[in-house]
Amino acid sequence: MQITDSAHGEVTVLQCEGRLTMTTARPFREAIEARITGGTTRLVLDLSATEFIDSSGLGALIAGLKRARQAGGDLRIAGAGTQVLTVLNLTNLDRVLRPHDSVEEACDGW
Repeated sequence: MQITDSAHGEVTVLQCEGRLTMTTARPFREAIEARITGGTTRLVLDLSATEFIDSSGLGALIAGLKRARQAGGDLRIAGAGTQVLTVLNLTNLDRVLRPHDSVEEACDGW
């Protein structure tokens, strides 16, 4: 998985490309932790290029959400594809980590 970031106002957008699985969950969590430790607490994960997520990936998303909220911020997801949305829906995590259609929509209200 490749992760690149960009600024969208006061929000940092992380573009996540590839598969979020057991082998990539740890570096994914570390990337989120590095941004939060660096002072960024408002994160949007652009999952439009994330083609697959498994249970380890879900755990990494929840860990990132928890860490961002502990730091006084939030973590939102945007642009998730069918497979990611299906997994979020089946696990009811879409109620905790509400998916947004676009990065702009996810950034609204901050």
